[in-house]
Amino acid sequence: MTDSYLLNPVVFLIQTLFGLYIAVVAIRFLLQWARADFYNPISQFVVKVTSPVLRPMRRVIPGYGGMDLAALVLAWLLSALELAILVMIIGLDRSPLAALGWAIPSLVELFINIFLFAVLIRVILSWVNPDPYNPAVALLSRLTDPLMLPAQRLIRPISGIDLSPMLVMIGLVLLNMLLIPPLKWLVGSPF
Repeated sequence: MTDSYLLNPVVFLIQTLFGLYIAVVAIRFLLQWARADFYNPISQFVVKVTSPVLRPMRRVIPGYGGMDLAALVLAWLLSALELAILVMIIGLDRSPLAALGWAIPSLVELFINIFLFAVLIRVILSWVNPDPYNPAVALLSRLTDPLMLPAQRLIRPISGIDLSPMLVMIGLVLLNMLLIPPLKWLVGSPF
């Protein structure tokens, strides 16, 4: 199947379906880490989509320090499963069990990208001056404040323009560029 006509569409579907669900599970972990309002409609959606899988896992994997470790383990296992399936479909001569290691840089990259896009969306929303009580705005603020507040202390607004999001985004891109390649090399990731 390595040179078949259907390989790219199948790989695309697997990456999209797994990627979306892994992202939702990762967002659930981050929302709990950021102590977001779980009565928020967006948070409720995330909880309802992930609870059927997480509920049984929580019996085995308890939380620690207010963090949902079951969600983190689920994201890791799903990422490993996705990579193992891709290895088999593509026909690489690698052990599917090695995907457990390959999933680590994949997850780190996902978390960096979630923060990067959350900051970008927060910036775009600030241009249209949305209702601060909007559930999406409140959730984005809660999620990105741990990164934005230190940056805002470093760089004060200049003539009413807040440049701290640029500092955070540059930092996240640099972190991605400097951290992910060595991690992939350490675990021998083919992706």
